[in-house]
Amino acid sequence: MEHLAQEYYEAVFDTDRKRALELVRNAVKNGVLPEDIVFKVVVPSIDLMVQSFSETFDASIAQHFVASQIASEVTDEMLSQFKVPPTIAGKVVIGTSCGDFHGLGKKIVMGCLKAQMIDVVDLGLNVGAEQFVDAAVKNNAQVIGIASMMVHTARGENGCLKVRQLLRQKKLENQIKVIVGGAPYRFDPELYRTVQADAWAANGIKAGHVIIGLIKAVKPS
Repeated sequence: MEHLAQEYYEAVFDTDRKRALELVRNAVKNGVLPEDIVFKVVVPSIDLMVQSFSETFDASIAQHFVASQIASEVTDEMLSQFKVPPTIAGKVVIGTSCGDFHGLGKKIVMGCLKAQMIDVVDLGLNVGAEQFVDAAVKNNAQVIGIASMMVHTARGENGCLKVRQLLRQKKLENQIKVIVGGAPYRFDPELYRTVQADAWAANGIKAGHVIIGLIKAVKPS
């Protein structure tokens, strides 16, 4: 399994989608459980990619993006072969804040979340506060994820601040939590408090861990 995980990571690091898929498909044919592919190969590879991107600076954002997309594709394929249907940790609605049309970071996060068994509803770009809240209610989501690439969209009147206001008005703050992410929050880690989010995350893997914590705070045990 360690050898498979290393080969898979090398493939995604090289953005070689064909090789990555070939590796996991052959492994399943040779008796490796689809569950092990997801949890012992795909998820650790995303973690390593995040380290390469944010700590050692060996990987580019383009490599990170492709790795997350491969992870999402492999996870979807493996899920259909699980012997026992996987337990979904919870549900998130995600989009970029109002006025923000930068979707790359959101796509990276979505790929990482799917590999960690978090159901994701993509609301797209330039999402208004009402859309976030209405979609969360409609989909029974425990978390709203708001991505922002620019400071003015992170702090905008129709962004996270308005989402918080609507949740408060509708008495939903105990049922729906809010996480934010994007460049402005990496430059100012306390900005999430200013926009009244419950949490923030610097990358997809960390977002998954934080979101699972938020889901547990909402969902009854």
